[in-house]
Amino acid sequence: MPSYGLTKRGVRFLFLAILLCFVLPGIIYHRETVRNYFTDHLPPLYEDYREREQNLQHYKEYETRKDVKYLWSANHAHSSGWGNVMQDYVMNGLLAHTTGRSFVFDDYTWNPDGSLFTDYNGHLIPSRIPLTALLGGVMVGGEMPPGDTTPRAVSKSFFNKVCPHPTVVHVTDVNDDRMRFDESVPAAYVFEKWLEKINSIEDPCVEISAKSEAIFEYWIFGHKRMLSIWKYLEHSPVSTHWGWSPLIHDAYRRNRHIFVPSAKPTLFDGLTRSTVAENYTNPIPGLLALHVRRGDFQNHCVHLGKWSSNWNAFNMFPEFSDKFQRPTDGGWGETSEKNMQMYLQRCFPTIDQIVQKVMQVRVESEQPLTHIYIMTNGVVDWVEELKEALGNSGNWDQIKSSRDLDITWEQKFVVQALDMFVAQRAETLIGNGWSSLTSNVVMLRMARGLPPDSNRFW
Repeated sequence: MPSYGLTKRGVRFLFLAILLCFVLPGIIYHRETVRNYFTDHLPPLYEDYREREQNLQHYKEYETRKDVKYLWSANHAHSSGWGNVMQDYVMNGLLAHTTGRSFVFDDYTWNPDGSLFTDYNGHLIPSRIPLTALLGGVMVGGEMPPGDTTPRAVSKSFFNKVCPHPTVVHVTDVNDDRMRFDESVPAAYVFEKWLEKINSIEDPCVEISAKSEAIFEYWIFGHKRMLSIWKYLEHSPVSTHWGWSPLIHDAYRRNRHIFVPSAKPTLFDGLTRSTVAENYTNPIPGLLALHVRRGDFQNHCVHLGKWSSNWNAFNMFPEFSDKFQRPTDGGWGETSEKNMQMYLQRCFPTIDQIVQKVMQVRVESEQPLTHIYIMTNGVVDWVEELKEALGNSGNWDQIKSSRDLDITWEQKFVVQALDMFVAQRAETLIGNGWSSLTSNVVMLRMARGLPPDSNRFW
């Protein structure tokens, strides 16, 4: 065999060089996966994000101005999933903006006890995540839309600096039992009472007491009375200019081929950020997003059935074609077997039921649906079975899921925001009517003016 003048050492060197050319880019692209496999490191603390949000460019100006007013909701939601926390932030942000005050933002807090990490189902997670790791735009200090003179949002630490002695308001100063529990009282009425209260306070520094319940408690979001707030929220920058963080945008670009099949990845994608120009306000052509909750959500769905719970309010816009008729022959911990099966089909559907709904939605869609992204916490084997069943149901260009994402260590703990960003831009969404995550996405889609019938439900 000819050696072409190479020594044995030269041949080995050439072979190693060729091997590195093919293997090294792959290692770099999947560097986070490799690092996670070989190390047992702690969850990230997002120090860079926290430092940046403590030093936003408008702070120096606001320190010298006396006309800037602030609203700090110290009673903001915590110890809950991101969907419930986001609902609370939306309403607090809306109240701040409508009263002409700077919205004071705080961490996404899972555990407020001062710890760095929390054990969650046997895994460590950050106890607190800076909100700027999840969000961008007006909610975390971004510029307001042209012509909007409302002061920009500030961090809690900046508020503490400029407002050492704020006027503290207790929720019970405004909310009475009728406003809390009477389902005939529209949420807009509660909101307007708070507008009157906040606008009557001359102090530029207002704090909602940390010892108070939420102004809009979680059960109100599960009733149609909440829809009355839409007249305030529909055109507010809180919804129309809602933004996601650079970390989430980076995660999207890293996985763009999962959401846009024509954007095929290369071995060198991990070496540099994608330079693909894309308008993030436009829908992703042909994408059908499915929100499929699994795991402990089955028990939650059974609980919902026993108590005849309704969908989240923003999943109940009257112009939607998929509706839910709440049973009247159950509740208070009991229901019929027929009702329970109906709840499970629409809350925790089987693979066959998912496939049937997808086929129906595809036929009824005004826009061609060509590929699927499944947002799910299902185990890998079950997700693969679902993907195979969907593939056998029709000629899809691509079917991918949350389990196919390649994400960094920092992105891992905020990946739910990536799913929401993608679902917000899908051509069509099939969501879970009882899910706050679905509800938040639907709210953002409606604020963007997407067709109502592009929002479907199991």
